[in-house]
Parts: sequence; C-alpha cells; structure tokens
Amino acid sequence: MGHRALSNCDQSRASYLAKKVLHILGWTLDFAGLPTSHGIIVVYPHTSNWDFCLGMLARWSIGIQIHFLVKDSLFKYPLLGGWLRSIGGQSVNRDSSHGYVAFLASQMQSQSNYWLAITPEGTRKKTPGWKSGFYHLAKETGYPVGFAYIDYPRKSIQLRTFLYMTGDIDQDFSLIREVYDGKLGLYPEKMSPIQFIPRGK
Repeated sequence: MGHRALSNCDQSRASYLAKKVLHILGWTLDFAGLPTSHGIIVVYPHTSNWDFCLGMLARWSIGIQIHFLVKDSLFKYPLLGGWLRSIGGQSVNRDSSHGYVAFLASQMQSQSNYWLAITPEGTRKKTPGWKSGFYHLAKETGYPVGFAYIDYPRKSIQLRTFLYMTGDIDQDFSLIREVYDGKLGLYPEKMSPIQFIPRGK
C-alpha cells in the first residue's frame, strides 16, 4: 500500500503539533528559511538517537520536506522501510561509497526541490573526523551547504548559516568550526573533531 501525501491541512496540523511539542520540551528553533531550491544540510554533532527525534520535530515545525540518509539495512523491513521513505529517508550503504556521490547528485538534480540532511560523522560514535561525502556532493552539484546544530545544554536547534564549499578545505573548515563553536551534543565525549578523517584511519 502506498503512503498518502499530506494535504496542506495535514501539514499545517503537523507543523503546529511539532512546534507545540518542542515548546513543551523547552526547545527553541531558529530557522530563517532556505536560500535556494536545492542544497545539503550538515547536522552536527550527532551523538544520540534523540537527535533524530528532535530533528524530525524541527523539520515538521518548519513544514519543509528535507530528505536524510539512512543505513540501507533498515529498509530490509517493509513496514519500517516504507515509513522511512514516506518521511524522506534515502538509503545509503555505509560500507561502500563507490559512485554514491554521483548517484545522489543525479537524484537531487532531477527534482525541482531537494534538500538533503547529512550527519557528517556517519555514526553516533566518536570518530577521528568527518566523512567527506557532503563536501564532494556540494562540489559536484554546486549547491550550498547549511550547517544545523542541536545544542543540548541550551536546548537550541538552529539552521541559519549557509556556505558554498570553495575547494579550499582549510578555509572552509575554519568557517565551519566557527558555526559549531561551543555547541554540544547530548554526549559531548562522543563528538568527533571537525576535520576530515585522516588518511589511514
């Protein structure tokens, strides 16, 4: 059975309820809109499954369809896979990135509107740094990258900064670090450093 698209009334109700839940939980959402019809959103830090719940509440609050990557093993279960697709999930094989950037670029470019959210660590565990997929995708497509955070101590969710990746990694990452300075995940000890994973790690 296919999933019914939400009507405008359904979307408005979902947006209202999501905003209400965030307010009851004590969270604030700072979002001023998307600058273009296509782009990538980096969500950092990612240290807990609660990030997904808060991220979905934020997405429903703003009422904009934002796609996100999900490990492909979860799509093996028909009901779960169908639900994930209906809310914007896009499967990704974490063990193989061969050709995946080109695939995502083609998929994004084929749609009239497409924003893709990515957790650059690719896991909730602490890693030596970020995976480079979002950067290559931004360079491949020429789309802007938005930098979102879920700051647990301040109970703040924000998406206001959008940058184009220049190819100068040092310069780009210097600006990215400024965005996330002082922002903490639920488990700060699991936060990965804001750098590409060093070769050989």
